[in-house]
Amino acid sequence: MVRILDTTLREGEQTPGVCFDNHIKLAIADMLDHVGVDIIETGHPVVTAEIEHSVRQIASRGLAPLIGAHARSLRRDIDVALNCGVGFLGIFYCVSNDRLQHHQTTLPRVIEKITEMVAYARSGNPRLRIRYTPEDTVRSEWENVVEAASEAVRAGADIISVADTTGYMIPGTKRSMYDYVSRLRDDLAVRSAFPQIAVHCHNDRGLALANALDGYRAGAEIIDATVLGLGERAGLVDLATLLAVLQSDFNEGQHWNLRELPRLYDTVSRYAGMEIPPLMPLSGKNVFTHCAGIHTQAALKNPLHYQSLDPGIIGREAEIALDHMSGNAAVLFALEKIGRGGLSPEHTERVIGKVKETGRMGRVVNQDELRHIVNFITNERENPLDRQPDHRLFTFADPQG
Repeated sequence: MVRILDTTLREGEQTPGVCFDNHIKLAIADMLDHVGVDIIETGHPVVTAEIEHSVRQIASRGLAPLIGAHARSLRRDIDVALNCGVGFLGIFYCVSNDRLQHHQTTLPRVIEKITEMVAYARSGNPRLRIRYTPEDTVRSEWENVVEAASEAVRAGADIISVADTTGYMIPGTKRSMYDYVSRLRDDLAVRSAFPQIAVHCHNDRGLALANALDGYRAGAEIIDATVLGLGERAGLVDLATLLAVLQSDFNEGQHWNLRELPRLYDTVSRYAGMEIPPLMPLSGKNVFTHCAGIHTQAALKNPLHYQSLDPGIIGREAEIALDHMSGNAAVLFALEKIGRGGLSPEHTERVIGKVKETGRMGRVVNQDELRHIVNFITNERENPLDRQPDHRLFTFADPQG
């Protein structure tokens, strides 16, 4: 069973310009709890007093997920995190030769530091879940990673995280996350080290989700994600897409409440100051909307013709957009939806023409505008007090739901 670590409140705040007020962080943590993620990484508490305060508050909130914090391999970082009352601690230290040379140190010295800090954290809380991350894991020398990871496990680390810090991995190549996780697990087992494996995939090449699924297929037990895929540069794996794919296609997480995702995404979008891209899988406004005439005609008969995910899993419905691409079936369906399905053939044809004309101006016709078009074509008047404006698109029942 895979576990989901959401790091919106830690890695997400490393998105340029994103900073959540503490009361918003608590609200986001509550929503993540309702969704059913397993671990909430709440921040790096030594960075600011505000982050420390929010980590402490969330840790004392009694939420079901394990509450975690981030720390360098420094006693002060670990002390502050443990004083916040977290049950999960991520400790990181890069072991690549380039980084060792930059810091004018050696691998044995760094491993000594890592193991000392892992053991120190373990002594501070014997029940603490400890993750060690060799930062930029996949571009570091293999021997360095295996040596550091195995010694960290011996010192008390429960989890080793494979960090694709720069979005370097590509499925099906020599840089495959599947191969990396498989080989790491085998090489650690040879050293009698059997940690859980986590994957932390950045999206620089647009492959974060693919790499995360590769890691999962190789046996990774924990996957990191963020709401909207927030994070450094191109961000991380998007939480909603990851959950939907794992639940729909791999039969994981049947306890996850994906219907809570729209509220979570609206909240994060609003307070991060970042709009949800219309084409974003699961969350974008267009992803369950059918437009082209051939598509809508087929979708009205059976949405499975042009959908592979059920919008109902996140509490949404399939929709039809009326514009210059619309065919007769879509417009006739929309007219029925607004109670004007009995128009004459002449009026219907003119309505279709007006819808296409409006669409050519770059606008989608919603329910309210379609009523105006019908009244214009038929030369009818409507009392504005009779109807409240309705700016929705046209929804239709999805047999999958």
